[in-house]
Amino acid sequence: MDAPSTAQVQQVREITRIERIGAHSHIRGLGLNDSLEARNVSQGMVGQMKARRAAGLILEMIKEGKIAGRALLIAGQPGTGKTAIAMGIAQALGSDTPFTAMSGSEIFSLEMSKTEALTQAFRRSIGVRIKEEAEFIEGEVVEIQIDRPATGTGAKIGKMTLKTTEMETVYDLGQKMIEALTKEKVQAGDVIAIDKASGKISRLGRSFTRAKDYDAMGPQTKFVQCPEGELQKRKEVVHTVTLHEIDVINSRSQGFLALFSGDTGEIKSEVREQINDKVAEWREEGKSEIVPGVLFIDEVHMLDIECFSFLNRALESDMAPILIMATNRGITKIRGTNQQSPHGIPIDLLDRLLIITTKPYEIDEIKQILKIRCEEEDVEISDDALNVLTKIGKETSLRYSIQLITLSSIISRNRKAREVTVEDVKRVYEVFLDEARSSDNLREYEQYFMFNDLTCAYLSPSLLFAIYNLHFFLSADTQGAEASMET
Repeated sequence: MDAPSTAQVQQVREITRIERIGAHSHIRGLGLNDSLEARNVSQGMVGQMKARRAAGLILEMIKEGKIAGRALLIAGQPGTGKTAIAMGIAQALGSDTPFTAMSGSEIFSLEMSKTEALTQAFRRSIGVRIKEEAEFIEGEVVEIQIDRPATGTGAKIGKMTLKTTEMETVYDLGQKMIEALTKEKVQAGDVIAIDKASGKISRLGRSFTRAKDYDAMGPQTKFVQCPEGELQKRKEVVHTVTLHEIDVINSRSQGFLALFSGDTGEIKSEVREQINDKVAEWREEGKSEIVPGVLFIDEVHMLDIECFSFLNRALESDMAPILIMATNRGITKIRGTNQQSPHGIPIDLLDRLLIITTKPYEIDEIKQILKIRCEEEDVEISDDALNVLTKIGKETSLRYSIQLITLSSIISRNRKAREVTVEDVKRVYEVFLDEARSSDNLREYEQYFMFNDLTCAYLSPSLLFAIYNLHFFLSADTQGAEASMET
């Protein structure tokens, strides 16, 4: 019994190593009930009741998919859950609705123009649900016979018997079909589906008639009913792709490879216009439908006036996604201008936005968030240590307090303890400074740092005289230099 248990532990460790815990990995949704009222603690969300209820209304509008070009701004001080609300919307939408997240500073680091980067982000956030009919052969495998050449070389041939509840047919197998069956490990008793166009074989599960072999199959085996009706069926297959993926594939000869490498480059407007016309034609024929998604731009105040002008125009298009932006700035300069505006966003764009504000967390909410993060990071913590972390989060910042969880856990594991105690938190708190203590330390030892305002007070008189001489030599104002030298 020891050997299997050891192997099981190793397998669990390997799986755990692959999973990464992010800053918002505990978010499962917005935590709303059926009437769109926010629960105090639900789906990883805590507090911010009004903001979450407002986000829930936006979520319903996105799901309806009828209105394009709406924009939302989530504004609040740092550490109040702005990004968490956006991630909650993404989780609630599911995988079928495109959701693109980016930072406002990203567009300045890409090897393309700012407007091209924003255009690609917009089209990544718009899905196209393409419908097509495909012919399938679906049935339960009764028997597979494969004849191998006696010489050991040459093509293999064989036969396969498939059945449904109403009919049974024998199919001849070629070399490629035999290889596909072998790759999928298809055997008698399996229910399979074969795409007639591509020859792709999908193993749907094990027939219920073979349920007596359950002990031999293992607990992960999926049992399904034997298909009904005829073996050959026509099914409507739905593929969801984004407009950007269609752009890339049609912009170059091997565009699908660029999707994997990420090197898409700039795409000509003519290509996009042709694709828009084709998608519109598919919509009229009923072959496709548009799925408006979400583009989330965090730290939107980092965009400049050119980007804001582009957003203003792009939101007027009927192919625009729902735009969600977040910022923690107050009244500040619009980047690229000398004009000040709320949140660093031009007034004409602010007029288009629905604005949600977030407020600082109360101490009980901070405690609940820390408790959720401890569960997410699989950390056992005592009530007293949790109270200390809560107090630290209230006096410093929630982000700083959350980062102390894992570090405290490492110290507790080193001393072979089962849970994090107050002493573990105190040791980490003493080693790692928060912003306020770091500023106090900087002020105390400022004279020892380079390039600070007090550096000149510690320079020798001869060095100061040399600096002044160099300055006067470079200056064209000789009289001003002589006056300064006398001084």
